[in-house]
Amino acid sequence: MTPRRLLVLLSTAQLAAGVAGLVVAVRRRRPYDLPFLSGPAQHVARDSLWMGTAYSAPLPMLLGQAFATANLWRGPDDGARRMLGMLGVVMVPGYLLERSGRRHLSVGGLDPVETPVVVAGTALAAAMGVLGHREASGG
Repeated sequence: MTPRRLLVLLSTAQLAAGVAGLVVAVRRRRPYDLPFLSGPAQHVARDSLWMGTAYSAPLPMLLGQAFATANLWRGPDDGARRMLGMLGVVMVPGYLLERSGRRHLSVGGLDPVETPVVVAGTALAAAMGVLGHREASGG
């Protein structure tokens, strides 16, 4: 598998984890909750548009990721590669700063639905960030 195809695969899987995180957060009313800013549980769906949720990036980031992934899938695109790398690098701290995410990554915080979403989203974003910064992944 070429590095470009691997990046497309990783980004697609990470995007699926992000969408799953969005659905889980809206259904379970898990708002974004960072050390410096948090949202109310009753506005999770609204806040998902611009601030994200406890388990997903904001909607414009998810759409940008989908657009860049589709462009890279169609063929070599250095801009799409760099965008996916940047999104991965930005998403990892986002996942790790979230209070709910940290709880699910700690001993005793296992939840059969939320923990896999957090682990998959974080790990795939990290891999996407690394691979997206390799020039070979764009060609």
